[in-house]
Formats: sequence, C-alpha cells, structure tokens
Amino acid sequence: MDAADPSPLRRFVVAKHSITSIFDQLLDFVKDGSAFVDEAWRGDDLGQVAVEEQSLEMQSCATKLSTIREVLLRRHMKVAFFGRTSNGKSTVINAMLRDRVLPSGIGHTTNCFLRVEGTDGDEAFLTAEASNERRSITTVNQLAHALHMDPTLDSGSLVKVFWPKSRCALLRDDLVLMDSPGTDVTLELDSWIDKFCLDADVFVLVGNAESTLMNTEKLFFHKVSERISKPNIFILHNRWDASVSEPDYIEEVRKQHLDRCVSFLAEELKVVGLDEAPGRIFFVSAKEVLSSRMQRAQGMPETGEPGGALAEGFNERLREFQMFERTFEEFISQSAVKTKFEQHTVRAWQITEAIKAVMDAINIASADRKIFCLEEREDQRDRLDFVRGQINRLSDNVKERIRKLTDDVAAKVAAALSDQIRSLPVLVEEFRSDFNPTQETVELYKTKLLQHVEERMVGCLAHRCSVSVLRDIRDAQSHMIDSVRPLLSLCVQEQLSAPSTSFELTYDLGLAALCADFHENIEFQFSLGWTALVTRFIGAANAKRALSGSDPRLQESSAFKDEMVVSIATGLVSVTSRASMTVLVIGGVVWRSVGWRIIALSLSLYGLLYLYEKLTWTNVSRERALKQQFVEHAAHRLRAIIPITSSACSQQVYKELTSTFSRLTQRVDLSEAELEGNIRQLSFRIQRLENIQRRSKAFRNRATELETQLEAFSVQYLQGN
Repeated sequence: MDAADPSPLRRFVVAKHSITSIFDQLLDFVKDGSAFVDEAWRGDDLGQVAVEEQSLEMQSCATKLSTIREVLLRRHMKVAFFGRTSNGKSTVINAMLRDRVLPSGIGHTTNCFLRVEGTDGDEAFLTAEASNERRSITTVNQLAHALHMDPTLDSGSLVKVFWPKSRCALLRDDLVLMDSPGTDVTLELDSWIDKFCLDADVFVLVGNAESTLMNTEKLFFHKVSERISKPNIFILHNRWDASVSEPDYIEEVRKQHLDRCVSFLAEELKVVGLDEAPGRIFFVSAKEVLSSRMQRAQGMPETGEPGGALAEGFNERLREFQMFERTFEEFISQSAVKTKFEQHTVRAWQITEAIKAVMDAINIASADRKIFCLEEREDQRDRLDFVRGQINRLSDNVKERIRKLTDDVAAKVAAALSDQIRSLPVLVEEFRSDFNPTQETVELYKTKLLQHVEERMVGCLAHRCSVSVLRDIRDAQSHMIDSVRPLLSLCVQEQLSAPSTSFELTYDLGLAALCADFHENIEFQFSLGWTALVTRFIGAANAKRALSGSDPRLQESSAFKDEMVVSIATGLVSVTSRASMTVLVIGGVVWRSVGWRIIALSLSLYGLLYLYEKLTWTNVSRERALKQQFVEHAAHRLRAIIPITSSACSQQVYKELTSTFSRLTQRVDLSEAELEGNIRQLSFRIQRLENIQRRSKAFRNRATELETQLEAFSVQYLQGN
C-alpha cells in the first residue's frame, strides 16, 4: 500500500464522527425533551397532559444516550493477531506500522497481550493493566526491557502501548492492533477470548509458511467461532521468502497451504464461502516488508534485508502484503462501521420512535385538554352573560316591586293613622291621672297624657300595620334571595344567609313636639254667655280675635278666609252695640206686652242656669274641658303629619329592601368576579396548552429530522456492506 493512497480506514473515522455528531444532537434533544415533559407533567393545573412514566422514560432515554455516546467516543477498529510463538506476529504488526514498534526477532517473544494504539502526544509510553502509571519509552529495546523486567506480567495480562500518531499513519485512523502470546503457550484460551477478543473486528492468524496449521491454532479459532458469530479471519503465511530455496515446489506448497486454509475457513469454521475464502489467505514475508519500508523511510535503497540485495520474488511478496493491507483495511473499515455502529444506530432509532410516541401522546392529551378548556371557557362566558343580563332584569323587577310595596306601606300607615285620629277621643278618655288646676299639676298631666296617647297610637299602628308589612318584607326578601341564588357560584351560595329578622317598623309621631303649642283654657265660661255664643258660631280662635278687636296688621298677614270670618264677627258686635238702645226699647215693648212675670221668670231661669253651671264647674269639668281641647288640637296636628309619617314608614321599608338587594348584588358581583377570574385562568391555561402542543410538535419534527440523519447514515455506511 502506498502512503499516498487514501486509506480506507478513513471511512470508519468519518462514520464515527458522523454518528457521534448525530448522538450529540440526539442527546441535547432528549435532554430538552425530558425537561419539557417533566414541566408538562408537573403542571398540575393543566390536568393529565403528561404522566410520570413519560418523564421517567425521557430521563431513561437521556441516560442511555449519554452512555452510548461515551461508548462511541471509545470506539475504534480492532484487529487481533494470533498464532504460535515466533511465527512473526509482532513483525507483521511492525511492517503494517512501518516502524519497529514492538520487540521482535531472536530473543524477543511476546509474553503478554500488547495493545498498540495512537496518541496525540509526541512521546510514546505504555501502561500496565494493574496500574494507570505512564512509563515512557523511546526505543523498542526499552519497550522489550520494560516488558521482560515486569514480574507481574503473564500471558493473560494486557499492556497498552501508545505510539505517536505523527510517527505512524496507520494509527491516525482509530485503529488498534492487538499482539498476543503464542497460542501454544497457554491452555487459558477461553479466558483470552472473553477478555480480549469479543470486541475485535478482524482476526489475523499468522502462520509459518514452513509448517502447516497446528491443532492449537485451529482449536483457538474454533473457540472464537463459538463465542462470535462468523468472525472475520485472515490467514497470513509468514516467512514465505523461505520458499525461494525450493523454487520447484513453491507452487505446490502454496496450493497445499491454500487448500488447507480454505477448508479450515469454509468447511470447518464456516465463516466464509469457498469462493470467498481464497481472498482471505496471503503469503508474505513481514520481515522483508518491514526492512524495505524502513530503508525507504531513511532514503536508502530497498534491499529486503539490511545490507543485502533484494531477494528473489520480493516484489511479488511485497505486492501480496500490500494487497493484504488494502483488503484488510477495506474489510475492517466496512466491518467495524457495521459492528460498532449498527446496534447503536438501531437503538437511537428506537429512542427517537419512543420520543415521538411520547410527544404524540402529549400532543393528543393537550389537544383534548385544550378542547375541554375551550368548552369550559365558553360555558363560563355564557354563564357570565346570563348572570349580567339576569341581574339587570332582576334589578328592574325588584325596583318595581319595592316601589309597589312602599306605596302600599304608605297607604296602610296613612289609613291606620287616620283611623287612630278618629278614635283619638276614646284614647284620651281612657287616660286616667290625678288632676289639679294648678300650673305644675296641669303641665305634668299634659305630659302624661301625651305619652299615653302616643304609646297607644303607636301600639295600634304597629298592631294594624307592622305584622302585614313585615310579612310582605320577608316575602320580598325571600323572593330576592331565591331569584339571586341561581346567579351565584356554589361557594358564594354557601355564604348566603336567610333574611334578617331584626328589622322593625318604627312610627315616630313626635306628638310632644306637635302639641308643644297647646294651651288649655279651663276657666269657667257660661254656655249661654256672649263669648260662648260667638265662639260656638265662628270658632274659638276667630272669636277671640273678634272680641278683642281687629288688628289691621294681623288682618293683612292672615289668610283671606280668616279675614272674612273676622269681618263678619266684628260687624255683628258693632251692630249689637248700636242696637243696644233698640233692645231697651223692644224690652220695654215686651214688658208692656207679656208682663213682668214672664220676664222675671226668664231672668230667674237664666240666673239659675248660670248658677248651676258655676256650681258644677269642678276639677272633673276642667279635666273634661282640657281633654276635649287636647283632642281638637292633637287631631288637627296629626292630620297634618299623615303624609310625613306614612312616607317615613315607606322609606324605612325602602331602605331595608334596597339594602337587602344591595347585599345580594354584591354577592352577584363576587360571582361575576369569580367567573371573570375563571375565564382569565382558562385563557391562560389554553395558551399554555397551545404552547405545549407547539413544542410537542416541534420536538416530534426534530425527532423526525434526527431519524432522517440516522437513515442517511445507515444508507451511507451500514446498508449493502
């Protein structure tokens, strides 16, 4: 193989870089998806959009991908060299590496497994299996000395040799070469296979062209075939340069070796077909190739042996070694890509499918939940519109009912108060108290009388009006509550209480204030006296004004009707005064006509009547006169306040009912606020669900993109190889 030729091993390197990049993207994607699913699962207010099992599955996928990625970073092509002791395994490896990396030749036998791989540093070093300590090596002799001087190394030990990639092109492409002790030095073949061979992509059996395959070599590969399905095996007949000494038998010997190896690969191991087996068998001289390549690297002519001329047939053996290298590199590159990456690709595919299933489930669940929230929000909006419309109609209805009820209360109170005014004489007559015409006693009497009358009137009004009015109020309040209850939410309904029973209708007549100007007249007055007659004719107030003379200023300030009455009374008095002489004249005429006896009798009767009334004018008469005067005065004043009192009662009812309805409307406002809050909450929840839908779709699309990359990788590197 020429150094200038592009190495087929680069295929593995490029494939590894490609699949690692895909897994890096997939790992970041799964971590983001895991955080998304965990967020959706923990969003309790969204409902069962995601479940804990989905979150755990995403976390499991992330863990698996992280593990696979670490494995991929350590993946490399591995070729294991086996054969009997001193068959030239180390020399073959050195020839492939184009440098004396491993100890070989007389006195140097590999006593343990040597793993050769590249390092980015400029210095070679080795590490033993039991320790990570780096031991620097600069020459092959140092390496050989280090291996033979370590007493802890045996045939089952592993030593890793790290050789600078800058000094060996073959090691730059993630290739690991495993040298082994001779298969004839141990019986622990099973442990060798389990420990060092299960991850090998290619096995190279290095035989000795001077002898045939031995049973120990066959036994080893039979055991390998039992543990690995159809292992990839190459057979090198090393030291083929020895055939130059017997040119007559070279082809016959070659054919014998070839037939036996083909039979071993195709018929005994059955790892390849009869037509493919010859392509796995090569006749080489590793020592010649190594010397030639080292001389070329040093700018010396290629002689095949140090200090000698080219051996006969060298070029042919060199070409066959190069053919082995080319075939080996093409085969191991294709095989390693398939064996190292195929299962991981399939696993990645399974993970993306699982993630797509999770995202589809979340998308469907969020869509269903979104539909439910949309329907619920629409119901809440309809409910809010219904409550607002209903409370407006109910407000108008309640206002009309309150108006009718207050009008009815005003009418009831007015009628009851009018009846009480008509029965005022009875109420006054019922009053009993000590009476004395002294000023102090009369004032105390009037105070008690006022209290008695007001208490009895208020009691009668309450008896006639309060019961029916309170019943109407309770009915109205119950109607309000029953009408408002359907408009309230359940939690507000629980706070709704029964109508209050503390309301009482009060009747404030203020009789003391009304009668504050009442002045009784309990002085004796003859019933047929002139003052009594005038009073009986025009009324007490007008009579007093008439008898005391008219006052022009008072006449100007009085009402028109009173002026007319006073004018008539004054006229009568004036006429009487002027006719006094006429009376005397007429009296004289009567005296002459009827006689003095009749006149005397009339005067006697008049005098007796006066005397009788004078004698019967006792405290009882004075009390009766006071009560009669009080009844007239109080009745007049009470009639004036009938509209005021009835209006005051209706206002009490109005305030009670409006305050009740106001409290109920406040409850309705709370329910409206609750509905509005629910609508806002549902809108926010719908936005979050829509966001979850968008993100789940984006994650699913991203999973599909990664599957496309995996498909492209599979088509390019795995299929048809």
